Parts: sequence; structure tokens; C-alpha cells
Amino acid sequence: MKKSNFFGAILAVLTGIPMMANAAYPVYSGYNGGAPVANTNGGRVVYLPTTNGNVVATNSVAATAPTRVTGALPRVGTSSINAGRRYYQSSDFDRLADSGLYIGLSAAYTASVMGEFEADYAGEAGAYMVPGAFSGGGLSKDSVIPLQLSLGAAINSDFRVDFSYNRYSNFSYPQTVQTADGSGGLVTASVSGGAVTSNATLLNVYYNIDSYTGFLAGGSLRPYVGAGVGISLNTTSDYVVFDGTFYSEADPLAGSTLTGTLTGVSDISAYHNGGTNEHLAFSLEGGVTTELGDGMKLDLFVRYMNLGKVKSSGSIVLSQTEWYSDGSLVPPGEEPYPTVAHYTDWTESATISTIDVGVRLRLQF
Repeated sequence: MKKSNFFGAILAVLTGIPMMANAAYPVYSGYNGGAPVANTNGGRVVYLPTTNGNVVATNSVAATAPTRVTGALPRVGTSSINAGRRYYQSSDFDRLADSGLYIGLSAAYTASVMGEFEADYAGEAGAYMVPGAFSGGGLSKDSVIPLQLSLGAAINSDFRVDFSYNRYSNFSYPQTVQTADGSGGLVTASVSGGAVTSNATLLNVYYNIDSYTGFLAGGSLRPYVGAGVGISLNTTSDYVVFDGTFYSEADPLAGSTLTGTLTGVSDISAYHNGGTNEHLAFSLEGGVTTELGDGMKLDLFVRYMNLGKVKSSGSIVLSQTEWYSDGSLVPPGEEPYPTVAHYTDWTESATISTIDVGVRLRLQF
């Protein structure tokens, strides 16, 4: 092949390729492949940034700057006027949300104990001879520190449920009670023993209310409310009620005809056997949650707990001094006789409720 023919073929190929391309991919008729042409709409528009942040076009046709959102995204619950929409950052949206399974341990201080022991035999004949808490037998407390162990899971970012075991101890029967004197009045009797313990198992439901209250402390605290219901096992230990009052039954000086008649009773010691019983328990709780990191959360709470009723077994052993008239005495008098008696089905009971302030540590999985 001659060199002239070879170069001619090369030239034909180079010329034909653009023509075929235009045939296969037609170009918009207004397109100008050259440099930007002033005062026309057909040229390319190139946007160049300037030092003041504005955008200008290289041709004389006014160009509209594109809409842009710059800087940090807005926090949850706010909207951007520039963006015209709502943005959520994962670090803000679910930072305090509950997720997955968790175990919790709490300790609290019982700020208030409510409940009074009352005797169900207050109206029985001769009930004054078996001292009990007929009136004013309020529970006392000695550094009650209720403990709670819980196992639960989050249903979603707002709801969580758990089972909890609650232990209350160091409640005690009051040191003094007001007991009936048999004549419509009351006398004071002393008490020893009678420690009260409660073990309660509850199903609890908690709901985060930050959707109503908004952020607290810059978003580091999440408020919540909760309620629980379950069964409590309440136990009271044995206790002794001592009444040193002398109860006069008859006048020993009335004459010898009263020989052998009960004239009085004194120094009454009633040994009340404790008891254990089950009752319905429920709780109401409110607090705030904060994050400690590494899947750990801390709840600060105030809780009302109703533990139901604690009740004695009803068995009472009575030790007392009985006085009888003796006609052989001059002048007529009375003689003491120590006696022991046993009563059954005479119970004392109280409904226990507390207000607790405490902290709960939860570890999420």
C-alpha cells in the first residue's frame, strides 16, 4: 500500500468518528462547545466562589445560587429555617433511650413509714387482759435501707418492663402502744421485739415522659414514671407487750363474803407469736435517668411502696398476777396468784406503706 493511501485512510477515520457520534447521540441545539459567550443564554455557566462566600456566573445572565445548608445540624426537636426540614442526630436522638435487656440494682432510704398495728379482738370481753395495739401502735423504723434487684428489657425507646425483688427490713413494732383499760379508756404499755420484714416481687412498667417535659439539664436527664404490682411476703417476729397497770375488779374490803373472788389483775405480760402472710403489693415511682457510659444508666427516683398487711399468728401466751379476796385476813384483804393463760385466734395487724428515695444502677446488654 502506498504511503499516500495509508495516511488518507487514517484521515478518513479521524474525520468520521465525530460525525457518527453526533448521529448516535444528538447534541442539544443550543449547546455551544466553545468558550462562554457574553449576553447569551446558550453558553455554559461556570460558578466560581468568591472571598465573601457568594456565587457568581462567568456570563452576564443572572444565575441563582444553589440552596445549601452549612455548619452543624440542629439538635433534636428543633428545625432549620434554611433547610426547611427537621434533622435528627443519632448522638442526640437515642443517647438516653433504653435498649435491649438490662439488670438493675438499687438502694434507697425510707423517708417515711406508714401503718399502725390494731388488734382484731379490741371489742372482745376481757380484751384489756391481753394487751395489744388497740390504738396508736404506729410502726417505727431503724435505718430501713430497702434493696431492689431487677431484670428487664426495653420495649421501645419510651417503654421498659422488669421483674423486681424488693427487700425491706428493720421495721419494728412500736416501743409503746395504747391498749384498752376495760372501761372505755386507754393506758400505755411497753413493747419489746416485733421486727418486721417484707419481701416483695413486682412486675414494673416504666414510661419516659421527655416527649412531654422536653430536655432536662441540657439533655443529660430523662424523666420517667413507673408503676408495679405483685405479691409481698410479710413477716413479724415474736414480741412481748407488758402492762403494769393494776385493774380492779372488786373491792376486797367489802366483807368476808368476797372470799375467793377475783378482785384485780396486774403485771400483765402478753407473749404475741409473730406470723408470716402474703398480700398484694404495688408501687408508684417517678425519677430521672442519666447515662454513665459503657451501657450503664443511673436512675434517681422517689417511690411509694404499699407492701400490704403484716399480721401476727393469733397465738398469745399470757402471764399475769391475779388478786383474790381472802376472808381470813383482818381486815379483809386480797392475795396474789401468778397465773398463765393461752389465747388463740386473737391477732394484731397493720398495713405497711413507705416513701423511699434512692438510686438504681442499670447495666444494658
